[in-house]
Amino acid sequence: MSEEEAPGVEKKIIEERVYTVPLKKARYVPPNKRASKAVKILKKFMGRHLKSENIVILPEVNEKIWERGIEKPPRSIRVKASKDSEGIVEVSLAVEE
Repeated sequence: MSEEEAPGVEKKIIEERVYTVPLKKARYVPPNKRASKAVKILKKFMGRHLKSENIVILPEVNEKIWERGIEKPPRSIRVKASKDSEGIVEVSLAVEE
């Protein structure tokens, strides 16, 4: 078992960025599909900007999008994206200072 495969060993983060992702396009789908569409828009945005198909959206981001229900997702969301050495992008909420 190599060091990378060992459980509990953190992966090396290559880049970390903060984005404000516009979710306005979710308003153009039927009301009962808007929050789902917003999550898909977020994944597509992250794939385009960080050049990766392996995107993990943390539960806190998902809860923020679904906070007001399926019909009223936020117009935009501020997130922090971390890309590790294996190309996996982890999306979390940006910490407001």
